[in-house]
Amino acid sequence: MADYIGLQVGYLFRQQDGGQENAIALSEVVRVRRCCSNNLCLRFVELREGRYSLIRRIIIATLLMIALAPVTIISGQSSGGQKGPYFPPPGAWARKDPGELGMDPARLAEAVAFARSREATREIDFSDQERIFGSLLGSIPTRRATTNGVVIYKGYVVAEFGDTTWVDPTYSVAKSMLATVAGIAVRDGLIVLDEPVGKKIKDGGYDSPHNRLVTWKMHLQQESEWEGEMFGKKHDFVGREQFGEGERQPRALQPPGSFYEYNDVRINRLGLSLLRVLRKPVPEVFRDEVMTPIGASNGWKWVPYHNSYVDIDGRRMASVSGGTRWGGGMWIDSWDMARFGYLWLRGGRWGDRQILPPEFVRGAITPSAHGPDYGYLWWLNTERRNYPDLPASVYGARGAGSNTITISPEHDLVVIWRWHRGNEAEFVRRVIAAIRNAP
Repeated sequence: MADYIGLQVGYLFRQQDGGQENAIALSEVVRVRRCCSNNLCLRFVELREGRYSLIRRIIIATLLMIALAPVTIISGQSSGGQKGPYFPPPGAWARKDPGELGMDPARLAEAVAFARSREATREIDFSDQERIFGSLLGSIPTRRATTNGVVIYKGYVVAEFGDTTWVDPTYSVAKSMLATVAGIAVRDGLIVLDEPVGKKIKDGGYDSPHNRLVTWKMHLQQESEWEGEMFGKKHDFVGREQFGEGERQPRALQPPGSFYEYNDVRINRLGLSLLRVLRKPVPEVFRDEVMTPIGASNGWKWVPYHNSYVDIDGRRMASVSGGTRWGGGMWIDSWDMARFGYLWLRGGRWGDRQILPPEFVRGAITPSAHGPDYGYLWWLNTERRNYPDLPASVYGARGAGSNTITISPEHDLVVIWRWHRGNEAEFVRRVIAAIRNAP
């Protein structure tokens, strides 16, 4: 079988003629002939005779290199078969029958049925938001999706349930996304994790003797003990009106780096500090450096508080939060969450592009000294407590609701489960049980 590909090659030739330079436009018509038989492809280049033999020879050599190059198939496979993990292109994600990948379809179906039965207890209209978290600073949708999720095994979609396209707040999953933006700042040489934040940030937030000791790593591990107020919320979480059911009793501050506390005020301080060092809104950095390269949709949005705008270089920019405790935050669908989780499963790499520094990824999933098995705004399982009955290598992003991303490198697995009750390990454990000969 033979086919032809027609190519029009244009070039400009400048000729000296009696002291004058004349521009002569030339055009060659090229046919690349490809003959295939028994998986052997031969390609021939046919070039119309022309006057300028040297230029013609250069074109022939170039076209031969193109013609003899391996054929690229849209799926990302070469003529020799796919090498390395599959990465979904924008707007699509390949699906495979679970049995083809070594899973038991019946057991996977049972796992999905279990997940569907664990609908969240949160109000469908968010009418419980202020009771739980305190007075709002930003927007909240008027309705949420019901429980839904996606299971990615060996890079392919093996299960999907519920309305996975519904864009909803993902609450504190945004913290892991904020950590990813910090990884971009590390990659670009803008911050050094062990350096005090106040070395670069001069807005008064790190001027006190206590706060000037806070490093970027302490913020990422929630061990900063930063003291102050952000957008009307104080670090101590004291007061029912401000903090709802999440209010806390007063306590003495500990030296920065010596005590873990899950604290959204301090995460908001980290978000503002990243904005100031990036000199560009965090959502724009996340879009340009993370979500666009991994093929995410344009449906997600990182919503600021109504009062979280600052002026940088004469431009009004919004500082975003690491959650939706007081409204705003990351609003996203399950598919874009899956892409984000899959980026981390692949060690911060997408295709041939290393988006996050490998050493940052390793640090992010290494337990801090004082946290409850916690990395850089990621939940870990090295003590086998956060995700009972799952491997120690499992880690994940967790948001109220519950909205969760669970990653099991040992099983090449990413599980998105949204608006559910109970520990996400209950579902993931059932998915792993469907893998034949799972470790």
